[in-house]
Amino acid sequence: MSEAKKRKVHAPEFKAKVGLEALRGVKTINEIGQEYGVHPVQVGQWKKEIQAQAKTLFEGKRGPKPTAAHQEPELLYSEIGRLKVELDWLKKKSGISLS
Repeated sequence: MSEAKKRKVHAPEFKAKVGLEALRGVKTINEIGQEYGVHPVQVGQWKKEIQAQAKTLFEGKRGPKPTAAHQEPELLYSEIGRLKVELDWLKKKSGISLS
């Protein structure tokens, strides 16, 4: 019986290199696949993956995050409320009046 074929595992750097070359459009996907020894369908998948992930490349690099701006006050107010309840409980338990 013949040996089973093992799947090739490609490094992320290799995938990026092949995908970016496909994005450039200088060569056809078939030519790129032959050059790197990868099936053309795989080259197309890597190209699509790079296109899909490109928009997340520059997110969050500058300035405050818009979602954190409105959540921070709510978080702080909830913390103040929790601490106030805890302080009131401790005052009541200890019998100390600080006023």
